[in-house]
Amino acid sequence: MTEPSETTERMPAAVDLRRFRPMALMLLSTASFACMHGAIRHVSQDLLMHPFEIAFFRNLVALLLLSSLVFRYGLEPFRTSRPGLQFARGGLNAVAMLMFFYAVSITPLAEVAALSFTAPLFATVLAAFVLGEVVRLRRWTAVAVGFLGTLIVLQPGAGAFSSGALLIIGSSSLWASALIIIKVLSRTESSVTITAYMAIVLTPLTFIPAYFVWQWPTTEQLLWLIAIGSLGTVAQTTMAQAMKEADASALFPFDFTRLIWGAVIGYLAFSEIPGLNTWVGGSVIFASTAYIAWRESKLKSGETR
Repeated sequence: MTEPSETTERMPAAVDLRRFRPMALMLLSTASFACMHGAIRHVSQDLLMHPFEIAFFRNLVALLLLSSLVFRYGLEPFRTSRPGLQFARGGLNAVAMLMFFYAVSITPLAEVAALSFTAPLFATVLAAFVLGEVVRLRRWTAVAVGFLGTLIVLQPGAGAFSSGALLIIGSSSLWASALIIIKVLSRTESSVTITAYMAIVLTPLTFIPAYFVWQWPTTEQLLWLIAIGSLGTVAQTTMAQAMKEADASALFPFDFTRLIWGAVIGYLAFSEIPGLNTWVGGSVIFASTAYIAWRESKLKSGETR
């Protein structure tokens, strides 16, 4: 008869499902972003609401959802030692969001996802020239390859660039600038404070352009606007939590699913079929940004050791 201790030793160890939680959160985040983009396209094209007003309601819903911070933390998250940088970051974010929402309303969703991968490329360049971070040959090569992928998506020899594509690239460059400010703010401010001020600053700033195209939403439009704001909040929250639980280099490959989700939603909802240039260029951009993320993570781990 086998002893209980021997049986226990021979039993295979149970799979720790908790290690898959960050991956699941990242997939939920990318799916939420893609669904939000699809909803923006639907409300702007089919329900005839201007993207600027959609952007305002997206921030208003986020602000209302984040108001629960007051009940949990009191006024502590709203205390900041760098209000100027908080408002500068908010201003950049506001312009980037308005450009992006307008671009989503007129650009195929797969192309939106592919070109939005350029944000880390701009952030790497800005980190080198603004923050003085050391970027060596390997990462500069990856940046160059990434911008080559952007040209593949844009196909400059095929005619004039689409206004939507240019807006996405401009939005990515502004968002990268905001990321640099976030890096500076994170030295003294908590992530809760940075998130809270984003909603506080973006809501009134996006209301200004929304005012000039304002129309009171119908019940159907309002429900879609609430869904857009909720999806955006879920996407950002789950991504932040995933990054907190796992290394960015391990999660970054899952970010590629944004292109897949965008292609699926674009095809099913709007009969969009992405061209080969979108898939190839998007893959090249993503591969270069994934390498940059992996390389930065490796260098940071070396510095820690």
